[in-house]
Amino acid sequence: MMEVFVARQPIFNENEETIAYELLYRNNQENFFPDIDGDRATADVIINSFLNIGIDQLSGGKPCFINFTETLLKLKVPTYFRPREIVVEILETVQPSPEIINICRELRKLGYKIALDDFVFDKENPYCKELMKLADYIKVDMLAVTEEKREEIELIARLLDIKLLAEKVETRRDFEEAKKRGYTLFQGFFFSKPVILSTYDVPVYFHSYYEVLQSLEMSEPNMERIAELIEQDLSLSYKLLKLINSPAYRPKHKVNSIRQAIILLGLIEIQRWIYVLAIRDMTGSARQISDEIIKLCLTRAKMCELISTKLSEEAVPSSFFLTGMFSLIEDIIGQPIGKVLKDMPLQDDICNALRGKQNNLKKVLDLVTAIEQADWEKAGSAELDINMTQNEYNHFYIQACQWAEGLLKAEYLQAENLKAEVDQL
Repeated sequence: MMEVFVARQPIFNENEETIAYELLYRNNQENFFPDIDGDRATADVIINSFLNIGIDQLSGGKPCFINFTETLLKLKVPTYFRPREIVVEILETVQPSPEIINICRELRKLGYKIALDDFVFDKENPYCKELMKLADYIKVDMLAVTEEKREEIELIARLLDIKLLAEKVETRRDFEEAKKRGYTLFQGFFFSKPVILSTYDVPVYFHSYYEVLQSLEMSEPNMERIAELIEQDLSLSYKLLKLINSPAYRPKHKVNSIRQAIILLGLIEIQRWIYVLAIRDMTGSARQISDEIIKLCLTRAKMCELISTKLSEEAVPSSFFLTGMFSLIEDIIGQPIGKVLKDMPLQDDICNALRGKQNNLKKVLDLVTAIEQADWEKAGSAELDINMTQNEYNHFYIQACQWAEGLLKAEYLQAENLKAEVDQL
């Protein structure tokens, strides 16, 4: 079976909340994967990969926009999914015709939603308007489509009550401008990074305190488990590293893992520190990071760690994990990376990677970010001494996504338990 690597890109609403994903693939994959037919590539992605893995595990229960070629529409491949799972995205290469109109009409009757990708209204094609009447969404490339064409599409969308989705939203200005023009959904690399926050702090997101405190209170605390719980929380990891870099605890040697930091600080001090954070969080003074940003940090961390296991024996997985975890820290707290790293006693190779200097940590991080953006050409040019098959890359990415999703789901239960614990203090 042909293995096809797949990435996902979040789709946001006006409140910058993730409401769906687009499953990304490429049918031109020189330098990384063999060049294969577009129909075959897409079919492998959505049938062999996603139906076997389970689309809910990848999407967290949110609908996925999936591109369909004309051939796959005619084969009724969209009906392999439940209507709540997907949005049928019709590629711009599909020419509106009586057959396509009938297929879309049938899909609508079955409860599927339809999106037109990079749609351009063709006055010469009499079936173009009919296709638009069946669409729930029209996706408009904000960089490629001219102002005149955009205005035409926007007018028709308003008349037909079709939701507009802005693609290639690169800046906040693009986002605000698209909102003014009536777009309600947004997609682009602007959303791969969070809006810069004014406070010099990492807002608390994961309510991991409850389980950490339970582990600390055991007669024989499990150091590995405590390190694992703190590693999974960007905010706790950042605050722990910042704390041990204070004059009272500053270590003689820099660290490359959370476990080292825990040993240096001591379990009793960590317990007192987490109680303070827990109480502060429950009073509502902590700011929140969006689900998607924290999910991106976690996915990058796990993916970097997994890839590191395929490097030389000298590679330290925890260093790769921390590099991925803190790869967005500059944007999250709104401070230059140099200033951020002064408060974190990380080893020089991790700091250098986060500053953008080339080393194996940075190369793996670049590979992971290329994969998440479905930039296969860039991913294929990664200068790493690594021997991985297509299937392993695919498995690692899915594993990282599922790991991050699982942590997010566990957070809600932990939050309820934490509130009950703090109420008893």
